[in-house]
Parts: sequence; structure tokens; C-alpha cells
Amino acid sequence: MKTLLIMAAGMGSRYGGNKQTDGFGPCGEFIMDYSLYDAHREGFDKAVFVIKKDDLELFEGSVGKRISGSMPVEYVFQDINDIPEGIKVPEGRIKPWGTAHAVYCARKKIDGPFAVINADDFYGRGAFKNLNDFLCGAKEHEYCMIGYKLINTLTENGSVSRGVCAVDANGHLTAIKEDRFIESQNETIFNTFEDGSRKELDPKTIVSMNCWGFMPDFFDVIGRGLNGFFEGNKDNLSKCEYYLLEPVAKEIGSKAASVKVIPTNEKWFGVTYRQDRDNVKDQIATLIEKGVYPANLWGKA
Repeated sequence: MKTLLIMAAGMGSRYGGNKQTDGFGPCGEFIMDYSLYDAHREGFDKAVFVIKKDDLELFEGSVGKRISGSMPVEYVFQDINDIPEGIKVPEGRIKPWGTAHAVYCARKKIDGPFAVINADDFYGRGAFKNLNDFLCGAKEHEYCMIGYKLINTLTENGSVSRGVCAVDANGHLTAIKEDRFIESQNETIFNTFEDGSRKELDPKTIVSMNCWGFMPDFFDVIGRGLNGFFEGNKDNLSKCEYYLLEPVAKEIGSKAASVKVIPTNEKWFGVTYRQDRDNVKDQIATLIEKGVYPANLWGKA
């Protein structure tokens, strides 16, 4: 059984609200509805949502209700206390421990190959076909990442942060670094550094949009990584976060695992800023007009 794991516990600070559960389709569909629809068509059997406990009723009554007739659905809470034994949560810490921790919290609900995506990103059907094809033949310690062309991931409404990838001759990820202030100006793409200097980026640069394929052994990788994370940040546990890129980078750095980068021509879109909302609605409406999606995605009122 292949599972789609959707990270939906975060809030959109720049968006100004919970963008994961904003309606973008004609029948109130969320962006994640389209990912679920595509994933189900391409061979995924089950959906697991990582959410905040307070959002359970909202998810059960909306996207969960819509897809329940098509595939099994389970919910996982990103609980700040769901961490390896022997670690104490510091007083005053409220925020969970980041995206790697979000995936770790789902370990008891997944026992086979799984994909990980963000709830508020549109990835395109081809991404899920590629994920399914890879996971059907993957073995332990063999993972994959869908690689997007940078030019296909930008917004007109401000700068974005992207994981810029280095890929070897065999198509495997060798390194990934975050460029935090990427934007397009006069048809040229730049990353601006903290000192104000800028570097031009190739539009075809491969970037990560948090669209991954993993085997279940990856949960053990995160568990070991969490122990190291807490030890290394014991003097800063009130603020630090453990991001998904960190255990991935450690595994490929030590050659304990491989990550196949699967390039895609799909166009990503999402809602980093409130101004992105109308563009996303227009993009989905265009796909409906082209017949890619039905107007009522799940055929339910």
C-alpha cells in the first residue's frame, strides 16, 4: 500500500491565515484536494494528514469527507511531546519541531512506501505518476525527490525560498541548499543575500518543492536525527526546528541512502502571499476548462 502523507499543520504567516483550508476550486476545494485526486488516479491507496489537534473537526468535515469514498483517510497530530524517549520539552515551548518532526509523527500510520507533500502546494499530476512509478520498485534506503525547474515555481508577488539542488551524473541528489530571497526582475532571476549582494540563477535550476518519496525505514532515520538535533540544540530548544532537508542531507552525505531526483516539467503554484490567491483560483479554473479536472472534483455537493 502506498500512502500520501500531507503536511497540513502549519500556518501561513505571510498569507495571513490558514491557507491549507482556503477554498480555491469552484466547489470550495482546497489545493490539497487536487493533489489527493491526482495521487489516487496515479496509484496511491491511502491518505494521512498531519494536522493540529484543534483542526480535526475541520478536516473531517471538509477534505476528509470529500475523499473518504475514494481512499482511506487517517489523521495524525503533530504533538510537541511525540519525541524520542529521554528528551524533555523545555518550559514555554509551544510550536512543534518542524517538518521532519511532522513526518516522524506519522510513523505509526504508515508501513509501506509513502510520498510527502505540503498541503498548500499544487504539484501537477505528472509528479504523482513519477512518485508512484519510483516507489513501486524502490528498496530500503532508496528515496526520490521531484525536481522542479526554478522558473516554474515563482510568484509575481514577492520573493520565495527554494531548496537549490546539486545532482550528479546518475541523477542522484548530492547536496541541497536554501536560497531564501529568490525573485524574478525584468525576466532575470536573482537570489539576494543578507548583505544585499545578488546572484543570478539559471531558470532551469532544479529546486525542491517538498515533494518526496520515501521507504518506511526513513522514520528510523528521522528518529536518530531527532536525538542528534536535541543534543546539538540543547541550549536553544525554545526556538529551533528540525527540517526535513536535514535528515535527507545527512543520509546522502554519509551515502547511507540515495535520493533519485526525478525532473518534471509540471508548473508548481501555491499561495505564499495573500495576493497569490486569485492567481491560484485562475490556474485551477483554466485546468478545469481544459478538462484536466471536473468542476466538482469529488462529485459531491
